[in-house]
Amino acid sequence: MKSAGDQFGREEMTMTKIGFIGLGNMGGPMAANLARAGLDVTATDLSIGAVDRAVEAGCTRGETVAATVKDADVVVSMLPAGAHVRSVYMESYGVIANAKPGALFIDSSTIDVDSARAVIAAATEKGFAMADAPVSGGVAAATGGTLTFMVGGEANAFERAKPVLEKMGKNIFHAGAAGNGQVAKICNNMLLGISMIGTCEAFNLAEKLGLDAQTFFDISSAASGQCWSMTSYCPAPGPVPNAPSNNDYKPGFAAGMMLKDLRLANEAAHKAKAATPLGAQSEAIYALMEAAEKDGVDFSGVMKLIQGAL
Repeated sequence: MKSAGDQFGREEMTMTKIGFIGLGNMGGPMAANLARAGLDVTATDLSIGAVDRAVEAGCTRGETVAATVKDADVVVSMLPAGAHVRSVYMESYGVIANAKPGALFIDSSTIDVDSARAVIAAATEKGFAMADAPVSGGVAAATGGTLTFMVGGEANAFERAKPVLEKMGKNIFHAGAAGNGQVAKICNNMLLGISMIGTCEAFNLAEKLGLDAQTFFDISSAASGQCWSMTSYCPAPGPVPNAPSNNDYKPGFAAGMMLKDLRLANEAAHKAKAATPLGAQSEAIYALMEAAEKDGVDFSGVMKLIQGAL
């Protein structure tokens, strides 16, 4: 007989019933990939259009949160903010009150650490296993099933979640205790925001001093200035053909989403009494994009702000 921890093994994944809550730009493709992998996915969202698209991708329509989770072995959520996660899981209409005994909960939203830990504690108190599993990679990775998941929670919850997450991503990391997935996500994205601004400043200065973007890229990408923001996502048009900078900064990861993550990072830093001066400055810079109503462009579009062309 298989143990409870084995019941979601690879050979049984096609039998697993998934309840998926939140079908936005990220959640929609993630639910579609689970359905494409042969899982029985019931999906719900406040947007009827989003649910329609999920049904077209192979999911079953979930009319309410309660109906979506009542028969699910695993519940996956992808929601905008901590308040939404608290409500969807902890209110009487929500997941904890209506899920069947033994179900596993996976929240892939990017939210504040306190909310993640509070919801996991509430689920644990009622006998459920739960992990926070925010993602990195943006819409392209969500669509392609190549997301990186940073997972917080007990080891057993992680092991149960991993086969499900592998249907949506290629890199699955256990970050430790409950809430540590959120810690990893906000720290990583704070670093990314800082790095992107620095990369933009360097390309802008090079241009102002008469060095073209391609030549600077060729030199710096092979020198100590090399970073992901340069070599994979170059904010200067030209050097990296698939970067948003070569498509009028259409978003793979919008500036508004970067600002959300920077705000979460700085809020957490204040509570932890951790010094993050560059993180705070990065938040202020991306807030300027929001004020200019340009937070819908890709976060690498901060290049235009730095150039004075936004």
